Amino acid sequence: MTAAQLTLVQIDNYGPWTVTPEPRREMDLQTLQSRLFADLAQYIGNRGGYVFFTRFDNMVAVTNGLDRRDHEVLQESVGNRFPVTVSLGVGVDEVPIEALESATQRVQAAGSAQSSDRSEAFAGEFLTDSTDDDVHIAHFDVNDATGKYTDRMNEFDSFINIEHGYASLMKYMREEHGALSFFVGGDNVIAACPSLGHDEYMGAIDHVVDDVDVQLKVGVGTGETPHEAGYAAKHALEDCRYDGTLVEFA
Repeated sequence: MTAAQLTLVQIDNYGPWTVTPEPRREMDLQTLQSRLFADLAQYIGNRGGYVFFTRFDNMVAVTNGLDRRDHEVLQESVGNRFPVTVSLGVGVDEVPIEALESATQRVQAAGSAQSSDRSEAFAGEFLTDSTDDDVHIAHFDVNDATGKYTDRMNEFDSFINIEHGYASLMKYMREEHGALSFFVGGDNVIAACPSLGHDEYMGAIDHVVDDVDVQLKVGVGTGETPHEAGYAAKHALEDCRYDGTLVEFA
């Protein structure tokens, strides 16, 4: 069983802010977003969690191991150091998408993402008891991405192929299993999953190769925190590379 704690981080009133009093330079906005993500990654990562940028004005974090006070300090820190504030919603469920749905509803209930009346809303539930298999992390990557794409194609066409694989996997894992999959650079995708077996992961890999002709492999790990589960998944992925297999569990 899993007990996923998911946090939605949503920038308050960001759309209107980007064009007030006039449209802001795009690279300034990109710099702000990337610095905010980097700060969140450092803060949450230092506490054993994972955060993913999704659309940058919205970010999704797996926050098993972080309590209410950790979230409050994060919110205060962003408000003190950035020209924008963030609202937070937290949900818990065996299925990651259900936890994120709860987190999202809590933020939405506080007001629109483009409302000037909403600032630093915060609501949620938190895990009170944790176990060493609460979090299931699957680390996917593309088989021989360097040989197939990086060393053969221009970067944009390589990117298209990797993104096709990611999009196919992301949709399949969400619809079939309620898992949340996130592109993390290179040819890597990390998914927060419920408890799944070998056949379920092979089903995902088979779907992607049939759908977009991209061959994946995956290492799967469990832990009390995302860091522990993800680190185990990395080792399992190395077993795939060493043994030539497509699915390995830590």
